Amino acid sequence: MPPVDYAALTRDLAAVVPPARIHTDPLRALAYGTDASFYRVTPKIVAVAESEAEVSALIAACRSAGAPVTFRAAGTSLSGQAVTDSVLVVLGEGFCGFAYDETEQVVRLGPALVGGEANRRLLPFQRKIGPDPASIATAKIGGIAANNASGMCCGVGQNSYHTLAGLRVMLPDGAVLDTSDAKTMATFRATHKKLLDGLAALSAEIRADAALTARIAEKYRRKNTTGYAINALIDFSDPVDMLTHLMIGSEGTLGFLSRVDYRTVPDYADKASAFVVFEDLEKACRAVTALKATPVEAVELLDRAALESVKTKKGMPVNVDALGPDAAALLIEARAPDAHDLRAKISAIVAAIDAADTLNGVAFSHDPAETARYWDMRKGTFPAVGGKRPAGTTVIIEDVAFPVERLAEATMDLRALMDAHGYREAIVFGHALEGNLHFVFAQGFDTPAEVQRYAGFMEAVAELVVGKYDGSLKAEHGTGRNMAPFVEREWGRAATDVMRRVKKLLDPENLFNPGVVLNDDSEIHLKNLKPMPAVTPLIDACIECGFCEPQCPSKGLTLSPRQRIASSREMRRLRCDSPNAPELAAMERDYLYAGDTTCAACSLCSTVCPLDIDVGRYTRSLRAERRGPVAKTIAAAAAQHFGVVTTLARAGLAVGAAAEAVVGTAALKAVSGAANKVLGTPQWSAAMPRRARPAPALETGEGIPALFFESCASRTMGPAKGDESEPLASVAARVFARAGYRMIVPEEGDDLCCGQSFDTKGFPEAANAKARELAERLSHGGAPVPVVFDASPCAARMKAFSGPQFQPMDLVEFLRGKIAPNLTFVRVKDPIAVHATCTLRKAGLAPALLELAGLCAEQVVVPPGVTCCGFAGDKGFYTPELNDHALRHLPEALPDACHDGYSSNRTCEIGLSSHSGRRYRSILHLVDEASR
Repeated sequence: MPPVDYAALTRDLAAVVPPARIHTDPLRALAYGTDASFYRVTPKIVAVAESEAEVSALIAACRSAGAPVTFRAAGTSLSGQAVTDSVLVVLGEGFCGFAYDETEQVVRLGPALVGGEANRRLLPFQRKIGPDPASIATAKIGGIAANNASGMCCGVGQNSYHTLAGLRVMLPDGAVLDTSDAKTMATFRATHKKLLDGLAALSAEIRADAALTARIAEKYRRKNTTGYAINALIDFSDPVDMLTHLMIGSEGTLGFLSRVDYRTVPDYADKASAFVVFEDLEKACRAVTALKATPVEAVELLDRAALESVKTKKGMPVNVDALGPDAAALLIEARAPDAHDLRAKISAIVAAIDAADTLNGVAFSHDPAETARYWDMRKGTFPAVGGKRPAGTTVIIEDVAFPVERLAEATMDLRALMDAHGYREAIVFGHALEGNLHFVFAQGFDTPAEVQRYAGFMEAVAELVVGKYDGSLKAEHGTGRNMAPFVEREWGRAATDVMRRVKKLLDPENLFNPGVVLNDDSEIHLKNLKPMPAVTPLIDACIECGFCEPQCPSKGLTLSPRQRIASSREMRRLRCDSPNAPELAAMERDYLYAGDTTCAACSLCSTVCPLDIDVGRYTRSLRAERRGPVAKTIAAAAAQHFGVVTTLARAGLAVGAAAEAVVGTAALKAVSGAANKVLGTPQWSAAMPRRARPAPALETGEGIPALFFESCASRTMGPAKGDESEPLASVAARVFARAGYRMIVPEEGDDLCCGQSFDTKGFPEAANAKARELAERLSHGGAPVPVVFDASPCAARMKAFSGPQFQPMDLVEFLRGKIAPNLTFVRVKDPIAVHATCTLRKAGLAPALLELAGLCAEQVVVPPGVTCCGFAGDKGFYTPELNDHALRHLPEALPDACHDGYSSNRTCEIGLSSHSGRRYRSILHLVDEASR
């Protein structure tokens, strides 16, 4: 075939998808092309699709141009199944559909909906989807189904294949099959009779071959995602059912899943877990075999190295250092619809384990906090290895399955194999009940010798798993590129030929994701290996898993934390290898906006990162590196004369309000918006604050002393137009007095600042100078007095400067812990909205905010899908598109009867008010109203 004209194809695609969602520049192509695997293949074109009509048009254009197409959901796959050097179609939010049929207990899901979000919406029905991959908080339905992902509890019986109720799929020829629509089904049967007859003929051939039929049935009794799900050809008689189930685990090579329907499974509230330690692996695996016959929900195996990797994590119930070199542990979970059934299940489980084989007995915990720590510890094994690997290496997690009855022998063989190939720090853990083991090790690909070491090891693994144990080379992570060369090794010629014929029937032009699942290149798993150059210790540990992405306010607008790290690594590589490359200059130029300007630096990514990597901190460090002497001098001067800065800011708000009164809100918003794009000046909005009124004078009187410090934002920015709320300090004084506290306000506070705004802009010296000055001014000479900060970011920052005479507290922390117990509340009737700031989330105070709101209001609304508001200090004024993007779903998430919202940071409240059409104020106002 002639080479693809990608320039012409780009023009064609831009005619069917808005050009803003077509990316060909080096930065975004690399960023969007990055997934969780250890392969680096950069697409020529990235297209973000928001509808099935767009996907259909994209496929047609690519088919006409002869350009292969790969579909991407969350990019959490580990085996290289979602990377391409052609056209990458990324699924946008238009594919986040959700509909639940409570009668049939079937849920219909869009492929771009996150699995964890699907379960959150099913929670009121006490149901969930069957698959439960460890990445469910990030992985999306399209990827979960396309990889037949399973997990710790779902086993084989509750994976996508076995809980599939139907789907809507688009084939490479553009045809659509919707199993829920009789008309579409009839049309498809008529137009694709040849295809369906071909599947029926394949099925008949297999059924005529007793040995092949038995082979397929046996292979799928255990976890297996190597190759296509050809068990569909013997499990069903209707070719349509065969086709739909072949799509499961096909990794986007046979069709595009635009909707997946699952039969939901019970989500039992009653559960308990036990962490049982054994002297050696053999005894642990013997217990697994015994547990197979019990009503157990999950059994996770951790070998001695895995225990070592997480021995310091909170929740480890044993002293790992005291264990012998061969020790192993099982994490066991039982679930039931009620406490009585749970007790019965636990009794059966305990009876199946020989207590003499254990080192700590079999004790189940019903405490949700304790059991959550057990499971967090188990989930931490993979990243623990990733975080400790040498700089410049990648972390690889392989995934195999053995017959359960031979698990002990196989595990020890696997351990010996890793030691023999120099992977002595590798760990083994997995879903023991299914014989499914994961082994994790660090691997460098920077020298031919290292690549060959990996190649030799993979060959040995294949020989062990298939040759000795007839197991699965891929149990749940998908074939991808990683195991494609070994499909025939595992399945044999006859079964693999069936798979090739399936691909030919459904995708005769090899248009969808070629080279994945089936590949004739015996070394494809050794090509396009992802470089991992060291950049800075702040991000070098990143394994590019993508777990951070759902928390990021700029994901989808520009870059996510993972994409920022991947881009930084590539730019570092180019600086070393090709410093004059034009793509380097382009990437560095574009990164200033996409990677820096639009990064909120909120650090929420660190709260879900398994390695605690803080990309916000990394961004702030980049900003600091770029600040020259002149900028630092200006920042220092601003810090020294901060009172002048706040005075000018109040004057600016007064001028803006006067202009608004003359020309109107809409006109001023339009003019300021245009100026923002050209000059970078602030953009006006209807929620823009008026100049703040002065705080009340120093309070005197009776009660326990507490110092109240208003942030510079609160001192500068008063309520918006039409909001007659009192100054916050006045409200605080009243609430404090009501609870028996005497409020103190620092005198001459305009000069004082915690330094947060300087720090986020890359001036750490000025920031720290202001923080130290503030700590000194607010220190109390006698008995320590709590210093209450109205803004959560200021409180969190100042806690780093606390001391015996300076005890900073977050307003939410103070209200919940000190004020609320001394007040009587009458809940407000109307629903109220609550927004936990990034700082509250990071500090673990979000529950305190919700508890406080629950004391004050009968109905508390926490809008789903809203994480960081994206205002990011003052970026809501200067980079309003970040705030717009972060809060794009806020209005639809609030009920009409909800008129007020509450938070704990003034600038966040401005952005929330602007985008919701509601009044957002400090939580202090709500406490005041409900306690009068």
